[in-house]
Amino acid sequence: MEESLKEKIRGIVREAGKILLSADDIASAVTQKEGFSNYVTEFDKRTQEFLIRELTAAVPDATFIGEEEGHDAFHEENAHGLAFVLDPIDGTSNFIKGLRPSVISCGLLKDGKPYFGLVYNPYAGQLFEAEKGCGAFMNGKLIHTSTDPLKNSLVIFGSTPYDLDMHKLAADTMLFYMDRCIDVRNLGTAAWDLCQVAAGTAGLFFEWKLQLWDYAAGALIVTEAGGAVTDGEGVPVKFRGKQPIFAASAGLLNETYLPKDLGFKESRG
Repeated sequence: MEESLKEKIRGIVREAGKILLSADDIASAVTQKEGFSNYVTEFDKRTQEFLIRELTAAVPDATFIGEEEGHDAFHEENAHGLAFVLDPIDGTSNFIKGLRPSVISCGLLKDGKPYFGLVYNPYAGQLFEAEKGCGAFMNGKLIHTSTDPLKNSLVIFGSTPYDLDMHKLAADTMLFYMDRCIDVRNLGTAAWDLCQVAAGTAGLFFEWKLQLWDYAAGALIVTEAGGAVTDGEGVPVKFRGKQPIFAASAGLLNETYLPKDLGFKESRG
């Protein structure tokens, strides 16, 4: 991708971050969406509208997949050419409660495969980025996943809050890894969690059911930083929609770490 276009996309994402930073009286702008504990704010909608408008001007032929406003499904048209995959505020519950971080995730697929991705935390001014085959970066500095084994790593997990039938499985898996690592964390934003694996802060991130807009950018950043992202069974990510995501650092790739390999039995209760 031409550097001028990448810089334009970076600028658009950074500008969108100002919407989050300027948000006030967030509680009055909250709406309950379908599903348990699933919320949206007017700032989510405003941020996505801004991103679609500005990215359309920058890349007129691109299609869009986004969490809000009727863009929330992968269609056949998205498998051809360029398709932006947007999460305007990943970590909406964090955003509502004032718990940081909340981030903007902007992935770009080319013919249905990951091509470019940005995850921006406006509160810390941190922009994670990767282009296919070109490495991963944070604010322009090359980053790599950790080489530590699981026993010397942090594990970050997503609790699949919107899917009640997955809660026991998420908890059982968390307990399973807790006995095998330094400690576990739940930060409330999957795109950011994936970047922590890419940057070497954590050795593993997992969530048993994750939407495309949550992982489209972050999964590419992890793989370009030297890690691997699969479905927990070792099957590569398909970038088509909701699926399990297990993102591992380079250090874990030298050992057995997937639940299926360690004899972990799914317990859906």
